[in-house]
Amino acid sequence: MSNHWFLYHTSEDPFAFPAGPGALKLRLFVPAGQHLSCTVVHSDRYDSPGSEQPQSMEKIGSAGAYEIHEAVIRTETGKCRYLFYVKNLAGDYTWYGERGESQNRERAGSFQYAYLHADQALELPSWTSGAIVYQIYPSSYNRGTLQGITEKIPYLQELGVTAVYMTPIFESPSEHKYNTSDYYKIDPDFGTAEDLKELVAEAHRHGIKVLLDAVFNHSGDTFFAFRDVLEHGENSRYKDWFFIHSYPVEQSPVPTYETFAKAEAQMPKLNMNHPEVADYMLGVAKHWIREAGIDGWRLDVANEVHPLFWSRFRRELKDEFPELLLIGEIMHASGPWLRGDQFDGGMNYVLRDAVLEFFAEQSTGPQRFMEQLLHIEALCNDQANSAMFQLLGSHDTQRFLTACKEGGRGWNRAGTALQRMKQAIFFQMTYIGLPMIYYGDEVGMEGATDPHCRRPMLWHRQEQNEELRNWYKELIALRKAHNVLQKGAFRPWFTDEARNVLGFVRQGDQDPIGLILNNSPNHYQLELSSFRPDPNELTDLLSGRTIRNAKQILVEIEPFGCLMLN
Repeated sequence: MSNHWFLYHTSEDPFAFPAGPGALKLRLFVPAGQHLSCTVVHSDRYDSPGSEQPQSMEKIGSAGAYEIHEAVIRTETGKCRYLFYVKNLAGDYTWYGERGESQNRERAGSFQYAYLHADQALELPSWTSGAIVYQIYPSSYNRGTLQGITEKIPYLQELGVTAVYMTPIFESPSEHKYNTSDYYKIDPDFGTAEDLKELVAEAHRHGIKVLLDAVFNHSGDTFFAFRDVLEHGENSRYKDWFFIHSYPVEQSPVPTYETFAKAEAQMPKLNMNHPEVADYMLGVAKHWIREAGIDGWRLDVANEVHPLFWSRFRRELKDEFPELLLIGEIMHASGPWLRGDQFDGGMNYVLRDAVLEFFAEQSTGPQRFMEQLLHIEALCNDQANSAMFQLLGSHDTQRFLTACKEGGRGWNRAGTALQRMKQAIFFQMTYIGLPMIYYGDEVGMEGATDPHCRRPMLWHRQEQNEELRNWYKELIALRKAHNVLQKGAFRPWFTDEARNVLGFVRQGDQDPIGLILNNSPNHYQLELSSFRPDPNELTDLLSGRTIRNAKQILVEIEPFGCLMLN
C-alpha cells in the first residue's frame, strides 16, 4: 500500500555533497513522528535502470517538524543516480525522486549527482580539527599593543589555546578600527609591522596560529580613495570604487553614498565587484600573509560583499597558501557561503542564540535545544560544520556570564549563573566545530553589549575567577586528549524535558563518548539506555568515577552537573 508524506531532498549541497574520495553524503528530510524508515537505492548514472543497490539510511534525529536521515554512498566513477524508498511501520510506502513521490519507482524518477569533483569538497587546513580559538580585542588586551599580546602568548598556551583571532589592527581613527584608513599599515596605537611579525613568530613557537580581521565590505572615510572622491567628486578616478548616489558628495546630515549599516558616514561601502578594488584588497590579503606569516583571515560583514569576489579570493589565496583558514562573519545562517567556493567556516551566531536560550536564559528546554542543534547542523555540509567558530560571545555581544546572571529560572538566578556558564562551556568544548573563547570569558569578565563587552582584560589574579579558568583548562585538555571530541560526529542520545537534562554522543573512529548535562538545580538518578554496548564499565572522565554498563545504565548527576562517559 502506498502513501504520501512531505519529503525533501535536492541533489546539491547541503543535501548531497562530497564526503571524501569516492564518497557522496545524502541527507533527506522526512516528517517527524511518522516512524519512517528510509532506504536510498543507488547506482552509477550509466548503469541499466533496475541495477541500483539499496542502502539503509541512518536516522540522525528530529529537528522539530522534520527528521533528518543520512547515508554515505560509495561511487567508483563519481557519477551517481539514486532515489529514496520510504515506509512506515504499517507497511505504507512511497518512492521519492526528482519528479516527486510515487508508488511507482520509475515515475518518481531518479536524482542525479552528475560527477563527484574532488575539489568540490571543502579541504580544511590540517591544523583546524584540534583548534581552540581565542578572540582578542587588541586595545583592551595587555597594554593595548601587539607587544603586550606577544608577552601573553605563554598564558594562552597554558590555557590550551591553539589559534588567536584579533579584531582589526590596521590604521584607523577609531578605537575599534573597523573604519580602515590604511590597509598596509599597522595602527600606531598597536605598534608596527615588525611587532606583528614578532607576535606571529612567538605564537608559532608556542604552536599557536594567528588570524587577522579584514574589513573589505567598507573602508573608512579617511581611506585614500574615498578622500579623493570627497575632494574631486565626479572627477575622481576612484568614484566607482564606492556607491555614490549624487554629487557633490555630502557626509551630513545624511551621506550621499552607500555605507555600512545605516548612514554610517565614516564607513563608505566598497564596490568589491570593481576589478581595481578587488585587485587592491587581494593584494592586501596576500601582503600580510607573505609579510607576517599569518594563518588566516576573518572577513567582516562577509555576507554583504559580492560573492564573485569571495570566490576569487578563496581560489587565489588557497592556491598559494593551502593551509590558510578563511572565516566569514555572517550573523545569520551562513550555509550559502560555505559550499566550498568561498569560506571554510563562519562565526556561528545562530548556534550562540540556541546556547543562550538554553543555558543563560533557560527560556527553552532540552528538546527544543536538541532540535535547534540538528536544524543548524543540517544547513551546512560536514566540512563547513567542522570549521565553524562556536562562540559564546564576541566583541559584538553581551558577555555570556552577564547573560546568565540576567536570565535563568528561579529567584537565585545570579547564584546559579556561574554553574550555567560552566555547563555552556562544557557543551562548547564537547560539540563539533572550533570552540572560540572571547578574551576574559575564561576569568569571568562581565559586561553588556558594546562598549561594555570590550572592557580591559582582568590580569590581577584576585579579580579573576580561578574556578572558571581551571574549568576551561580541564575541558580543553580533555578535548585535545580525545580525537573523537575533535572530529567525531554529533548524535542525540536523550532529552528529559521534565528534569531539564539532555545527553548526546560524539562518535567516530575512536570509542564514542557520551555527554550528559543537567541544566537544573536538582540532583538526579537517571536510568538510561546505554550509548555503547562493548565495555563492562564506563568512566566519567571528569571525576574518574565508574558505572556499570549494560543495556540500561544508572547514573548520578549533581545539580548543574556534567558527565563525560567513556
